[in-house]
Amino acid sequence: MVHLPPYPGLVRVSGESMSPTLAPGDLLLVMYAVPPRPQTLVVADLPPTADGTERPLAVKRLTGPDPSDPTRWWLERDNPRTGADSWLFGSVPAEAIRGRVVGRIWPRPGRPGRGIPG
Repeated sequence: MVHLPPYPGLVRVSGESMSPTLAPGDLLLVMYAVPPRPQTLVVADLPPTADGTERPLAVKRLTGPDPSDPTRWWLERDNPRTGADSWLFGSVPAEAIRGRVVGRIWPRPGRPGRGIPG
């Protein structure tokens, strides 16, 4: 397996699952290829739906390692009314965590609530 050095990127929020922390259209600065850190927002590959439909890359809250398998991670949404998280699809492998959200750069620069370090 090839390990890349950390590198920055941008992600635009498109859904309501992280509301009220994030809103559709928010532009986020992400550091890719960094180790997972509990209680931060991450960009992750989600598993497909039960019928095999692929899910898009998503921003979720990494709450911590799965208690039954510490090599896997538990992801949660902030909005319980919409979206999907580990309560629906279970924990994800470490390889599914692509990067950590560093901050929001548009439209309201800074740290949007809990979970985004400054």
